[in-house]
Amino acid sequence: MSTTELPASHAELMDGIYRWQRHIYDLTRKYYLLGRDRLIDGLDVPQDGTVLELGCGTGRNIALAARRYPDARFFGLDISAEMLETAKAAIAREGLADKVSLARGDATDFDAKALFGIERFDRVFVSYSLSMIPGWEKTVSAALAALAPGGSLHVVDFGQQEGLPRWFRGLLRGWLRKFHVTPRESLRDVLESESQSAGATFRFRTLYRGYAWLAVIKIAV
Repeated sequence: MSTTELPASHAELMDGIYRWQRHIYDLTRKYYLLGRDRLIDGLDVPQDGTVLELGCGTGRNIALAARRYPDARFFGLDISAEMLETAKAAIAREGLADKVSLARGDATDFDAKALFGIERFDRVFVSYSLSMIPGWEKTVSAALAALAPGGSLHVVDFGQQEGLPRWFRGLLRGWLRKFHVTPRESLRDVLESESQSAGATFRFRTLYRGYAWLAVIKIAV
């Protein structure tokens, strides 16, 4: 999908939300986007591997992963031009421009070959983006379709806070709604169903009493 074909309403919404928020995003989100570093540590990228992040935002995760796996090549996709501006600056500041490529696109429908010159990736990860993407189920399907044989999809996002007090869940949901974020109640079921359809293995765990959910789908070789 080309930049001119991006769904205007969602792209404009994200740009509107993050036009100013992007400047303080990483400072504030580190307190409640939990499990991101655990996801990155679990990527276990092979030598000279390729890694795609869908919904790369400010570039925080992809920069951290690029330092964690210095022999790999990284690719980031986001629908927000505002966020990509911040991400490109962060990647350049970290001296990672030679190993990280960024592009604007829709995570539910993208052409990796057209955007990055590569069709399949050893790892694809999505960190706290499915809870913001309309039609997020399509992102799961697109991510799996972009995996090379033996590759894996890694997802971390808000859980249902099932082990936390009801008052906390209410406060969190209210706060998240301000940013058009909705924890996906069916996330586990969709990921497990997609993994079964692909003949893949599925691992799932809850973090911090259900505050966050972390999942890995691994495609057969």
